Amino acid sequence: MTLARTRLAAVIFDCDGTLVDSEPLARAAWERSLAPHGYEIDDREYAGLIGLPYARVHGFFAERVPGLAEPEAFWRAYSGELFGLIDTALEPFSDALETVRGVRERGLAVAVASSSTRARLDRTLVRAGLADAFAVTVAGDEIARGKPAPDMFLAAAERLGADPARCAVIEDSPPGVAAGLAAGMHTVGIARVPADAAGLGDAHVVLDRLSADAVLAG
Repeated sequence: MTLARTRLAAVIFDCDGTLVDSEPLARAAWERSLAPHGYEIDDREYAGLIGLPYARVHGFFAERVPGLAEPEAFWRAYSGELFGLIDTALEPFSDALETVRGVRERGLAVAVASSSTRARLDRTLVRAGLADAFAVTVAGDEIARGKPAPDMFLAAAERLGADPARCAVIEDSPPGVAAGLAAGMHTVGIARVPADAAGLGDAHVVLDRLSADAVLAG
């Protein structure tokens, strides 16, 4: 399937790991928040948590850390660590910023659909200079079923007034790619580190650098 055949109308971007280099910050915040419990995060286990909503990640650790605070209470400690890092250390990906601009210049609608909570998503977009870039933003705590379910992307398409078949999704995680495919959307994987490409293999195309031309080429 090519985008030309579907007459692409909109592009829906993931946020963390796609628009901004936030995954290292999120891991650092989890590590700091779990350290008082004596829990050390393993690389392999954390790789499987990337792209999942906060509630799912918290649930994973709650099964392994006796006495871990309930999600709402733990969020207060975790978000304090994370938001401090976002405010001081978050860096947007330059290729992603260029792609957002390029897609908009071509007259297509753009949206963000992120597993992040609304508070985190809004803070991230402000820090990245993207607060006013998107017609629609969808956060993980606004959707009953997070990625890999398609609900988040379908909600973004509905709010844009776009047929899902005429939307493209840009994602950096396996759950996000699965969600894009389940939504019936053209799904673009972004693997800036070559080793990450294997986990995105089900995407229609996997890129090592984003550009409007590459995304719209299909």
